[in-house]
Amino acid sequence: MPAARTPRPCSIADTLALVGEKYSLLVLREVCLGNGRFDQLVRNIGAPRDILTTRLRRLVDVGILTKRAYSERPQRFEYRPTQAGLELEPVLMTLMEWGDRHLRTEDDRPMVVEHVCGNELVPVVTCRACGDEVRHEDLTAHPQAPGWTVKGPTAA
Repeated sequence: MPAARTPRPCSIADTLALVGEKYSLLVLREVCLGNGRFDQLVRNIGAPRDILTTRLRRLVDVGILTKRAYSERPQRFEYRPTQAGLELEPVLMTLMEWGDRHLRTEDDRPMVVEHVCGNELVPVVTCRACGDEVRHEDLTAHPQAPGWTVKGPTAA
């Protein structure tokens, strides 16, 4: 079967085009933790300064972060999440939980997040309509992009 001329239309791919570059989600992690100053980001992420500058500019340009001056002389900025950025925080928590479960032991988790209820946060994806936990076997995909099925592009 020949390769598709264009890839499947996909919101996952569109999102990764914005936040899938190396260090972008780590920038968002730090900003959501309240570490929005450039030197804090460099220290906590370990990214080269030029790459970090590029990632920050991109995240501001697409509306995931805002940039605000906190010093005029020298001019310095801090970054904060926009509403769109805050809406990615559950994705970060889910990635962290997956990493804790599959890449670490109970004793070597680098961070625990506490929910306002006082308990450790263990994120779970649920269906908004019925409240049930989402499981792979309960899902059925219905492609909406013209010319595409679950298996791939329809014959031209």
